[in-house]
Amino acid sequence: MRISSLGRVISPAAAALILALGLLVVPARAQDAGSGNNPTAQAVSERQLLDELNKIRGRVTIPDGKAATLQQPQGRDYQGFHERALPWIGGIAILGMLVVLALFYFVRGRIRTAAGESGVKILRFNAVERLAHWTTATAFIILAITGLNLVFGKRLLMPLIGPDAFSTWSFWAKYAHDFVAWAFMLGVLVMLVTWIWDNLPDRYDANWLKVGGGFFDKSNRTHPPAGRFNTGQKLIFWAVLLGGIALSVSGIYMLFPFSFADINGMQTAQYVHAVVGVLLVAVIIAHIYIGTLGMEGAYEAMGSGTVDLNWAKEHHSAWVAQQQAETDVRPQASAKPAE
Repeated sequence: MRISSLGRVISPAAAALILALGLLVVPARAQDAGSGNNPTAQAVSERQLLDELNKIRGRVTIPDGKAATLQQPQGRDYQGFHERALPWIGGIAILGMLVVLALFYFVRGRIRTAAGESGVKILRFNAVERLAHWTTATAFIILAITGLNLVFGKRLLMPLIGPDAFSTWSFWAKYAHDFVAWAFMLGVLVMLVTWIWDNLPDRYDANWLKVGGGFFDKSNRTHPPAGRFNTGQKLIFWAVLLGGIALSVSGIYMLFPFSFADINGMQTAQYVHAVVGVLLVAVIIAHIYIGTLGMEGAYEAMGSGTVDLNWAKEHHSAWVAQQQAETDVRPQASAKPAE
């Protein structure tokens, strides 16, 4: 027997085993150190797993098996889209529209009624139509503000109000977005039923487009004939209708996650929802401009529901002629002659 330096007794067999292990380990270490090889070089990398399996999964004990998916390439693609491409798309669309409208206003000015007010009012939109319009418009504005918060909030708003206030605002903005979406979808449905027949193409559209609706005539005397809705309003209607349907369908996919699609379908729904949303915001900005600052007398159509007869003749002459032929339009009892 041998006595070790620690005072313990080591048998000859144990000593031989330790010596053999040392002879095996030391050359291996010396070889690795001499060659400079990385002992983990042959390990499977994360990228290899993603390329081979299309995703990296773990094991979970909860009922929701989707939680076991740890990474997938599409998730990185979506993150890149949301963090880089989407802000550029939204910024160019919205800021670009604002710049174009500002230039148009300073160059063209406000579109005024050339003949002035007649003092005769004609009903343009009834109470149900105005209610549908304002319900949809109010809902869309709320959805636009809360939706754009997801794209630009942490870049523009959080530095101004701080992370705590931004977190509280974003929490309630999400709930507002989810619940107000139903009012928007209902409004789009009512507008579809109410106005689709008046927004179908007619014989006036080609000429209206040819002369740009008369918007570029500073004399305010070139107004092509139009029905109840001119071509520009029809384009707005179809943009809202088709865009609203795309937002509604993709939004329902996200309101009920994984009920209709897997993770890839969910990400596709978010692509559609985000891009259509920011583009429709730009379109509605143009619509708001024309309906308020851009054109004299336009707001009254959705405000009181009536418009001046001269305004109607200049912008919707074919519709006025049809109304006069059907109802023999006369001044309303409350109408007063222009002073």
